[in-house]
Amino acid sequence: MKTVSFFPSRTVAIYMGRMFLVRTFAVLAALVLVLQALDLLSESGDILAYPGNGDSQVWQYVALRVPQIVSRFLPFSVLLGTILTLITMNQNSEIVALKGSGLSAHQVLAPLLVASLGVAVISFAFNDRVVARSTATLNQWQKVNYGKLPIDRGDRANVWVRDGDDLIEVNQIRGRGDATRLGGITLYDRTGGNLVAILRADHGKRAGGGWLVEPATRFDVARGTVTNLGSIVIAKDVRPDQFTLASVDADGLSFGALKAAIGDLSDAGRPTKALEGSLWHKLSGPLSSVLMPLLGAVAAFGIARSGKLFVRAVIGMGLGFAFFVADNFALAMGNLGAYPPFLAAWAPFLLFFLIGEAVLIRSEE
Repeated sequence: MKTVSFFPSRTVAIYMGRMFLVRTFAVLAALVLVLQALDLLSESGDILAYPGNGDSQVWQYVALRVPQIVSRFLPFSVLLGTILTLITMNQNSEIVALKGSGLSAHQVLAPLLVASLGVAVISFAFNDRVVARSTATLNQWQKVNYGKLPIDRGDRANVWVRDGDDLIEVNQIRGRGDATRLGGITLYDRTGGNLVAILRADHGKRAGGGWLVEPATRFDVARGTVTNLGSIVIAKDVRPDQFTLASVDADGLSFGALKAAIGDLSDAGRPTKALEGSLWHKLSGPLSSVLMPLLGAVAAFGIARSGKLFVRAVIGMGLGFAFFVADNFALAMGNLGAYPPFLAAWAPFLLFFLIGEAVLIRSEE
């Protein structure tokens, strides 16, 4: 009994997969080179404006920015790589030969789908291990106007918390939960909206149902006097998560770290819908690479001599661009709370998967 394989021969599969990957990463390298050069035109002036910055800081910025560009444009590169691969094979009548040997459209695309799945896995790992860290570091560096880069990339900086009428500013926060440590604390004691006193302390930790800060000094606004208070407990109504989760940047956290932050926020009774959408998108975003061979497959089928090959390539690119627009729109609606998190992350993927399948089946007919 003859065994039916979903893939072409091993030689053809390797040939198509290699051609697809070479073109994909060549397009990605060209895009990164051009876009990074354009980005430097707008940012290099701000980097060099800080006293003491020079060429090393510019290259440091490039090292932090390139992973973001790679992450954003990798699916688009997969789309162009797919179209270039299929156009080349169509012009050389290789697609016709494969179809003539009895292969279906899905079998012809199988090597590209498997290769794109590998790209998606690499993309997820790259985003989780490299892009998240570089984004967090670059955001902190930009907050200090490209000055001295903070050493501890896990610290939170310049956090403001409200305690009734009082305002609390903390320069640096480390740890989480009851192990949270505060540094550079300033409490603005207000009554009825009027500033009464300013309390400052170097260090603070969770203790006695509040925050034990020391060594503390109090400046009385009305009298103009400064009093040394030593150790004192303040902000008994402020929870640790109000300091540590005051600002959660989904792009600057790995999948595991973002999931833990969402859990902490949920336990504290705070809204998490926008972050949940970003969490799901950390999976659907890299997986969108698998869609690109389906959306670009319209360039493969149809006789090249008919003169419609260019039109087919444009249609494939149009479908890809439409997916990226729909994906960004759905994610924005999810951040606003208009879409449920799961729907915001996965609806464009499922919709264009069905569109790609419909186009492929129609082409096969």
